[in-house]
Amino acid sequence: MSPGGPKVVAVGGGHGLAGSLSAVRRFASSVTGVVSVADDGGSSGRLRQQLGIVPPGDLRRCLSALAAPDSALARAFEHRFEGDDVGGHPLGNLLIAGLMATTGDLQAALDEAGRLLGAVGRVVPATTEPVVLKAEADGGEIEGQSAVQRTAHIRRVSLVPADPPASPVALAAMEEADLVVIGPGSLFTSVLAVLAVPGLAEGLAHTPGKRVYVANLRPQPPETEGFDVAAHVEALWAHGVGVDVVLADDTSIDLGKPTVPVVLAELARIDGGPGHDPERLAVALAGLVG
Repeated sequence: MSPGGPKVVAVGGGHGLAGSLSAVRRFASSVTGVVSVADDGGSSGRLRQQLGIVPPGDLRRCLSALAAPDSALARAFEHRFEGDDVGGHPLGNLLIAGLMATTGDLQAALDEAGRLLGAVGRVVPATTEPVVLKAEADGGEIEGQSAVQRTAHIRRVSLVPADPPASPVALAAMEEADLVVIGPGSLFTSVLAVLAVPGLAEGLAHTPGKRVYVANLRPQPPETEGFDVAAHVEALWAHGVGVDVVLADDTSIDLGKPTVPVVLAELARIDGGPGHDPERLAVALAGLVG
């Protein structure tokens, strides 16, 4: 964290948002991650079904991204158990579920988990209410994030219920943000799964911060098969999500003709691994502030 740095809000879910948080913590003075809670697969889906809670998996990943680098608990947080009873569950998911049960409040549970991890920012759920992601596609309506992720030709996504309450912590952070980072990550099932919460879309529209969409490095079949960067931006606009600038690496995805300014930078991992390189992304994002 940088005491003189900007106040940053990052929006999305899964590995993409965790990557953004790993980047912005390097130059921001304040970091808030606003996380999708529409997941219904894997450990999160099982805990959601068994306990009736908001799925903790994406929240866990983002807490880990903000944790103290030398935290033994942070390493254990991602440990995935084997066996019949807890097999497939990461420790972090179980700890978040336990804290939710004992505090009776999701945000309090996340703040306590962050304290234990030495996290440098806050992780905030898009909404504290369990929601189901719904998509309209060529084949009709599809419900459930896992099913939507396996769907092509998506026209629109929304939530059930349609108007869940937006996190007041997220809204307050947007009101004070210098920079709002949207993505990278699965366009419909992570990024728009957050901004389908009407209050958050409105908060984004009125934020004083610069709104930056970090484009994915490549299309994600079948969800965004054939999409160039312009098509990603068009999908955002179709959902009422406006951005001020797009940050993209055109070495592996076509730009098309986006309707907003584009800043090009090398963003792929230097080691050749998947996803954006945190250091490269940090430098590019920091250059957009001001």
